[in-house]
Amino acid sequence: MSTSGSVVAALALTLLAGLSTGIGSAIAYFIRRPKTLYLAFALGLSAGAMVYVSLVELLPEASGIIGRATGVLVFFMGILFIMIVDLLVPEVKNPHHYEGTEEAVAPHHDERRLMRAGIMTAVAIGIHNFPEGLATFTSALSDTRLGALIAFAIAIHNVPEGIAVSVPIFYATSSRNKAFFYSFLSGMSEPIGALLGFLLLLPFLTPELLAGTLAFAAGIMIYISLDELLPTAHRYGHEHLVISGVILGMLIMAVSLLWL
Repeated sequence: MSTSGSVVAALALTLLAGLSTGIGSAIAYFIRRPKTLYLAFALGLSAGAMVYVSLVELLPEASGIIGRATGVLVFFMGILFIMIVDLLVPEVKNPHHYEGTEEAVAPHHDERRLMRAGIMTAVAIGIHNFPEGLATFTSALSDTRLGALIAFAIAIHNVPEGIAVSVPIFYATSSRNKAFFYSFLSGMSEPIGALLGFLLLLPFLTPELLAGTLAFAAGIMIYISLDELLPTAHRYGHEHLVISGVILGMLIMAVSLLWL
């Protein structure tokens, strides 16, 4: 594939991953009280997929090009980067501190509180989605197959994120359109992250730089999985279902890597 073709594919994959928040909003259109067991399982599935592809594929491939020591260093730089992003978001606005879906839609909650919760969740998820978009783009630019796998893993957990944004806003405003709109905006930060990566990285692309971005992306996804996805999943309860999702997510990635 040509460089221009790779860039188009990378941008398209990132856009699809971001648009999956809209799937969550669409689900909220038809299911007024999404069962938390579905959300817990989906979050576990996404975490398992992202951890597996990061440690089994991305980091080893990067280390094979730039060396093990440099690969590990860049890996932890990715963790540090997303950790700083995470710390810049106040706790009350952090996506893994939002109230569970069932709690958020309880009738005794004030409408303004619900609206604020939904908007703040959208803002926080948008901030966290930005480096995810960069990770998807840079990975896909190096290897379209890897980019597709990462986009798939990110899309899985963007679905419940879309629900988390849209449900409280819907119950605050009774407007499905507003609920979908705010959820859609939070997801669009992923292709924006990809576009920024395209503008900043394209003039300097080398095999070594691409390999470094793979290790960097692996660090980002490991942190997101361990600090955001799994704690959020466990807040919904259904611990055995969560670990089942983690294992199935790893299995899906393993089979995908064997066949693709």
